[in-house]
Amino acid sequence: MRDVVIVEAVRTPVGRRGGGLSTSHSVDVLGTVQKALFDRTGVDPGEIGQVVGGCVGQVGMQTMNVTRTAWLTAGLPIEVPATTVDAQCGSSQQATNLAYALVASGTVDASVGCGVELMSRVGFGATIPKEPDSGAPVNRNYFAHFEMTSQFEGSERIADHWEITREECDTFGKLSQDRAARAWTEDRFATQIVPVDAPVLDEAGKPTGETHRVDRDEGLRETTLEALAGLKPSGRENGVHTAGSSSQISDGAGAVLMMTAEKAEELGVEPLARIVDSCLVGSDPEFMLTGPIFATRKLLEENSMSISDIDVVEINEAFASVVLAWEKEVHPDMERVNPNGGAIALGHPLGGTGAILTTKAVHELQRTDTEHALVTMCCGGGLGTGTLLQRL
Repeated sequence: MRDVVIVEAVRTPVGRRGGGLSTSHSVDVLGTVQKALFDRTGVDPGEIGQVVGGCVGQVGMQTMNVTRTAWLTAGLPIEVPATTVDAQCGSSQQATNLAYALVASGTVDASVGCGVELMSRVGFGATIPKEPDSGAPVNRNYFAHFEMTSQFEGSERIADHWEITREECDTFGKLSQDRAARAWTEDRFATQIVPVDAPVLDEAGKPTGETHRVDRDEGLRETTLEALAGLKPSGRENGVHTAGSSSQISDGAGAVLMMTAEKAEELGVEPLARIVDSCLVGSDPEFMLTGPIFATRKLLEENSMSISDIDVVEINEAFASVVLAWEKEVHPDMERVNPNGGAIALGHPLGGTGAILTTKAVHELQRTDTEHALVTMCCGGGLGTGTLLQRL
């Protein structure tokens, strides 16, 4: 296995549903971050062996290999191939891990991992249309083995199993908002954000030819524990989760440029971090969202590390119980976990989130001059993604 370094990682601002990015096309949003990698580093995009992207809602504007279409729409070289993968919410982290493996294995010398989701345009359920009837995602044979649960029910079962209360979820939701607000106040995201010029639409939904610039995460909300306590449960009638302790429906994209250490030296670019290891694990599909527990254990055990060796953790805040159950099993220093807020405050653009979290982790290691970061996500169907990084 060859050493693989990250020489740049970027993300768009995360747009709220119906917000600044919602007038855009997915290929333009993803193409913006793909192209930014080369604009920032001066690397010739023709050096890239393969591009791997993640996307969950692969219908409409996100079908027909959105990663390749975005690359071409951005004016990048036609000779560079691209593919799009689906690992549910972990799609772009798995895409980045696969792009890393292509370099580590010697298949290519440089790669891009990336991902996108415009949930404002391609919403939940878009991949299972009622008309025409193209069949259900699972058939009766699946039910001989497992119950089919929703992510909402999975999050509540996690809360039941790990005895997580409504008050704990509300408190965690407020913490995410507070940390994200602090990060923006202190300009912590300055090195990672790529602004997007989104089209202005007329009353008929047609582009006017004008654009508006989106340069800030849009999900932040001022709140109090009292206000959070007044929200209605979103999963079960008497459940512990509300909109204030669950990830937001969002739009956004991220991209990561990787290569061998030798290629970086040859091209004269300074690496930001090294990818130490990565993994994809399976977990109980009925709990659905416990994958980060097992991904974290696998990466730490296989690299002879403990959680105390990790300086920065980016774990996706799909629901508060996901992080709180992980905390009870892994016992991290929670000051190091999502230090700049997570998906509850900033949003969760499904197929874009993994690359966004990786970008956040790389830049936070640089900002704090610390050494190791862990990125991990839960995924539909019972999966967990993991990436272990070391600052250079």
